[in-house]
Amino acid sequence: MDRPLGRRKVIQTGGAFLSTLALDGCVGGRPGAPTLPPIRASMDRVIKITVCTRPFRANGPRLDVERIGNKTVVHNYGHGGSGWSLSWGSSTIAVRNAMATGAEKIAVIGCGALGLTSAILLQRAGVAVTIYAKDRPPDVRSSLASGVWTPDSRICLESGATPAFKQAWEEMCRISFRTYQDLLGLPGDPVEWVDFYRIHDLAAQARPTQNPIKFAELQRELVSDLTPPLVDLGPAENPFPAYRVQRRPSMVFNLTEYQRLLISDFFANGGRIRTREFHSPAELSTLSEETLINATGYGAKALFGDASLIPVRGQLARLIPQPEVNYSLAYHDVSYVPRRDGSVVQALGADESFGYGDDSTIPNPAEANAAIATIASLFPNGEA
Repeated sequence: MDRPLGRRKVIQTGGAFLSTLALDGCVGGRPGAPTLPPIRASMDRVIKITVCTRPFRANGPRLDVERIGNKTVVHNYGHGGSGWSLSWGSSTIAVRNAMATGAEKIAVIGCGALGLTSAILLQRAGVAVTIYAKDRPPDVRSSLASGVWTPDSRICLESGATPAFKQAWEEMCRISFRTYQDLLGLPGDPVEWVDFYRIHDLAAQARPTQNPIKFAELQRELVSDLTPPLVDLGPAENPFPAYRVQRRPSMVFNLTEYQRLLISDFFANGGRIRTREFHSPAELSTLSEETLINATGYGAKALFGDASLIPVRGQLARLIPQPEVNYSLAYHDVSYVPRRDGSVVQALGADESFGYGDDSTIPNPAEANAAIATIASLFPNGEA
């Protein structure tokens, strides 16, 4: 099967290159309709079930600077469900603040999405960098993300989207997007584009939600030019003819390979990682570096006493990869992402308030089973 094309080619072809492939073993609907390889969704293909608590702040990520004892601390955490998506742009702002101190050696606290990108950008600015962290990939919260480009997912409440924040968010989003396009085509496909299908029952009606959280929706408002919109598919394009279907290209991160790439780049440029756990801000005084970037994510709730951090629980069922499946989809509030490091099935809930305020990290097999059954229902007898 052909590998995914870059974003520019996807746009030129209307994102239809996947749906027009004729593959042995693929099944389609009505004669002449495009075909897709079926997803084998079953509990016996589950590799593991993981749970992450995404670090949400009502007013958006914390990116300010404060003096703690004899240290200047630059904060870079609290991105909700947008940590990977905004990491390069958010870390650009954090590095800009850190470099303003004139320090030639800077410490980064945390080794997740924001910590690694902050450290690499500091190196590019000519600074000697040491990362201090209790854990490193794959044993960090960032490793448990779904791995999809979602730059405004639970980024702040609608009321927190001030004009100043919108300006900062747009800068973060555009910087990150440009950076990810430079990672396309690398060995292991750390970043790739796939077609995404949103699938609706033909007789579906809007379902009411109870007291939904009103998160800000910024992508369509501020950066609609970056990615093509969802388009309704006609009968000649619809690989799921029993449903109403929309399609658009979607950017996916294969996090195992992507994190390995980041760590390799960091070490190749002289970086160091020291295993260290901090229990209070006072312990930062023991570090030799005078300037620190705090990228501890949800860990900042305990370390810095940040009561504004709210956990948003997200559970992933990881399936044995199917290399022939190169499209993602969402149906009945469940998503499927064809990551090469393990396909991902996730229950999304009726709205983004699903999991809000839930700090439980215990896997729920019943939730995973229901989500997998939802995806499997699209492929009766292994057919689309």
